[in-house]
Amino acid sequence: MLTAGALGAVVTAAVPAAADAPGEPPQTQDIVAELEDDGVFVDPSIDVIPAADVAALESVSAGADTPVYYVALPSEAATSEAGVNAVMEPVMAEVGDGAYGVLGGSENFFVTSPNLEDTEAIRQTALDEGGQNPIDTLAAVPDAVQSTETADEAPAGGGGSGLVLLAVLVLIVAAGGWYVYNSRKKREAEKAKQLEEIRKMATEDVVRLGEDVARLEIDLSAVDEETRNDYSRAMDSYDRAKSLLDTIQEPEQVKSVTGALEDGRYYMTATRARMNGEPVPERRGPCFFNPQHGPSTEDVTWAPPGGSPRSVTACAVCAQAVRTGGQPDVRMVEVDGERRPYYDAGPAYSPYAGGYFGMNMMAGMFTGMMMGSMMGSMMGGGMMGAGEDMGGGDFGGDMGGGDFGDFGGFDF
Repeated sequence: MLTAGALGAVVTAAVPAAADAPGEPPQTQDIVAELEDDGVFVDPSIDVIPAADVAALESVSAGADTPVYYVALPSEAATSEAGVNAVMEPVMAEVGDGAYGVLGGSENFFVTSPNLEDTEAIRQTALDEGGQNPIDTLAAVPDAVQSTETADEAPAGGGGSGLVLLAVLVLIVAAGGWYVYNSRKKREAEKAKQLEEIRKMATEDVVRLGEDVARLEIDLSAVDEETRNDYSRAMDSYDRAKSLLDTIQEPEQVKSVTGALEDGRYYMTATRARMNGEPVPERRGPCFFNPQHGPSTEDVTWAPPGGSPRSVTACAVCAQAVRTGGQPDVRMVEVDGERRPYYDAGPAYSPYAGGYFGMNMMAGMFTGMMMGSMMGSMMGGGMMGAGEDMGGGDFGGDMGGGDFGDFGGFDF
């Protein structure tokens, strides 16, 4: 994903996963330890970052010629010059010389250094080469450091050395342009593949609901008005999900489809209960293990392989399987030719779960699995689209700051 010859470590930016209350400020020694280890520090409250991206960026740091470090801080730790200085000055005093890229929350990107003067030029070069994509911008920082240092070392006169410098700069710009173009094409191809997988998954759910509603075999002339109303709502939800399915152009749009399916599942269950003369069940979230099972009947304590126990919603059959040590009927999806549980299928599937469960339920059940990825998508626009309360501006001195603006690319 990143070229092996890049100069430093690049941080992956994010917003805090929970915005209910500001977290504790990051400790200097924690940041120092991470930067000295792999050149990248991401605040523990930030958990919307794919592990593969972090690993790739860390590998770049290992071959750095000029030290470049990156720090991702939650917005409350980097909303003012004083706040950022309070965090970074003691860090730089221990880690040493180099360029430090600091991302504050979801929008602002800064470059600071204890020994480099033109940090604003480094920041601007990275933004120019990265365009509107945060990964490309962050990946461009090491080249920005190199090009700025080369420009500073150039002699005042022209002559042959000036032509050599110009040729070097042209090569740097060309290499940066190729990297941006190539990385964007790869992301577009990956996004298209994910969209096809998600569309297939949603189609299976729509077909399954249609089949289940058809099995009701209801005679509308022979039932009371409440039963007819619930049946009509179930059919309307099914039709809405089927219609929305044809309009999906982005993975995020599947949320509206699964939201309609969740409605349809509940009203179908209510209809069946009325037809059988049973009480209409309370409206609960879907079965966590497989939303196709419809509304849950109870909460059970369950732990994913290698994970911590948590309370999840379950239908009667899956709840019994958990209590007796059996295996629930988990919704499986195909990812890169491999069958995996939908909740462990990667960030592209977060809107699928979000339509069924909503933010409140996800906050409890998905913690430690897809929680970071899901929260990023659910909060709208990916990591860089959130945090609109964060101001921009230039910190001055050795620090360059600014607003990313309409900076897309993190669709988690």
